[in-house]
Amino acid sequence: MIKWEDETLQRLGIRNTRTDDARETEILQSSIMASAVVNGTPIANGKSHSTPATSVPEPGVISTPYLIVGAGPAGASLACFLASHGQTGIILSAASGTAREPRAHITNPAALECLREIGLEDACHHEATPGSHMQHTRWCHSMAGEEYARIHSWGNQPERAGEYAAASPCKHVDLPILVNKARGGGWKVRFDSTFVEFEREGEDGEITSTVKDELSGVTYKIKSKYLFGCDGARSPIMKQLDIPLKKEPGQGLAINIQIKADLEKYMTHRTGNLHWVFTPEIEHPSWGWTCIFRLVKAWDEWLAIVLPSPTFDMEAYKKNPPSQEEYLKRVREFVGDDKLPVEIIDVSKWYVNEIVAEQYSSGNIFCLGDAVHRHPPFNGLGSNTCVQDAYNLAWKVAYVEKDLADKKLLHSYSAERQPIGEGVIRRANQGLRDHTAVWEALGVLPQEVEERKRQFGELSQATAAGRERRKKLQEAVAYTAHEFGGIGVEMNQRYESSAVVMADEKAARRAAPEDPVLQYQLSTYPGSRLPHAWLNSRVPVEPISTIDIAGHGAFCLLTGIGGGAWKEAAKKAGEKLGVDVKAYSIGWNQDWEDVYGDWANRREVDEDGVILCRPDRTVAWRSMGPRQDAAEVVERVIGKVLGRE
Repeated sequence: MIKWEDETLQRLGIRNTRTDDARETEILQSSIMASAVVNGTPIANGKSHSTPATSVPEPGVISTPYLIVGAGPAGASLACFLASHGQTGIILSAASGTAREPRAHITNPAALECLREIGLEDACHHEATPGSHMQHTRWCHSMAGEEYARIHSWGNQPERAGEYAAASPCKHVDLPILVNKARGGGWKVRFDSTFVEFEREGEDGEITSTVKDELSGVTYKIKSKYLFGCDGARSPIMKQLDIPLKKEPGQGLAINIQIKADLEKYMTHRTGNLHWVFTPEIEHPSWGWTCIFRLVKAWDEWLAIVLPSPTFDMEAYKKNPPSQEEYLKRVREFVGDDKLPVEIIDVSKWYVNEIVAEQYSSGNIFCLGDAVHRHPPFNGLGSNTCVQDAYNLAWKVAYVEKDLADKKLLHSYSAERQPIGEGVIRRANQGLRDHTAVWEALGVLPQEVEERKRQFGELSQATAAGRERRKKLQEAVAYTAHEFGGIGVEMNQRYESSAVVMADEKAARRAAPEDPVLQYQLSTYPGSRLPHAWLNSRVPVEPISTIDIAGHGAFCLLTGIGGGAWKEAAKKAGEKLGVDVKAYSIGWNQDWEDVYGDWANRREVDEDGVILCRPDRTVAWRSMGPRQDAAEVVERVIGKVLGRE
């Protein structure tokens, strides 16, 4: 869960722009100019480079290689990942500062592996709601009252502990830190800055963006080589690009009510970060049918996500919106303790969308995050997908800018991430639809109170109807494991693009798991994420994951006993192509010991075979065994991935 509290900002040393508005108004323009231009010369990647006179910006125009619009999970993580490659620029945000309300939910292992690479895992755990607080998802009458059902969630399922441990060295948590990391990496973050429009000289030409400083009212321009649209569901960049969107009918309105309510005394035996609340016997307003209580800060800060009834009238709601008192009354009913102080911090609305862009880029303009995939938070896939969009894109941009790759490499971003986004929006919306069976079994769907009471009452009856309803409830709750235990949908990403080489594969990829939402298929087939396995030295020290020895801006070649020629090939290819290619042998008395034998079971190649990973730890290519042309083929494959072949 991404959340930016004032106290957290202070503890991390981040300036809170809300308290500095007056000073910001005075210095914003000069500060931005100073951050991007030195003596009229544009700063590129943290260094001042001389440029031809024609490229020196005119007065009042800022020049930067990278402009990111949006400081949410997508924009801030992209800046962090680019900074890890030595690339810096400017981030703009129309907001007055980092968000007060929680904007995202659940950080899964796939995203946390990306943050782990840039040293953020410990910071995430320090600020996070721990996994132990996410132990259950519950269905109940109120937070203080009766419970209807519960299910283990987010890797806390006892029977699946081994499956989760095998999938990743990272575990689910509830809060990443991004903006501070981006600033520490050299990025300039400017709040109260609204992106207006861009102009571009051809599809790959220089981009001139018009920006309005909301504090001073000044409109100014920023010239950049790249523009990144991380500007959310109403992205003006996507709108100006006119990229087609694939849209399915939405599933209506949701109301976020952020509250302060100390529920600690109720949580000892109700531990969980998601609590569905239904009050079938109460005559409730149509806008306040049910609520998901989501933990923000243990155990006194919550987000009540209120869903309207199936017969909700949107037009009537717009004409006569609820008052603060009406919101508070309904929230108190959901809490279930009239004596407990409850304070509403904020109320906001959002729509349950099922929308994905047909493509994610146009020339040197790239869009990511909610700008290109819009969906509800079910399965906790939103911010995680944003982070992985950014992780996929950052190394490619950095390699192109360092002249290590042809710009053709950038085409693979949309080819790889758009299918992932399309799958995510389908799964997230299906996660919501899957709850219908729970609602039906609980009898909470009828509009009339008496009919709801009758159906709900059947659950207590020793009748055939009661027995059938109880069975349906148990089955429906169990099926929600597809949301709360979907390690498969979190980890089963598979890329197919020009940056993945499958030409040497003799067989097709293995069939997907029987249930690809629940089950993660570890594989080294090209296009897969590198499988996790714990390694150690011959004289044991702290263990290290295969995830940790790969990535970090370099290609990585993994072989075993008898694979010396592959390591030599990696060295030659790196020298010839001018790229960093790390090479390790894993096995008995090798560079790394396969301490549990997991790597041998997961590598899918012989000991003297090889697996070549891209800088984002995606398997780019593999060979089942040794080859006489090892040096030539490794150079050729890396060249092809980089678009240099």
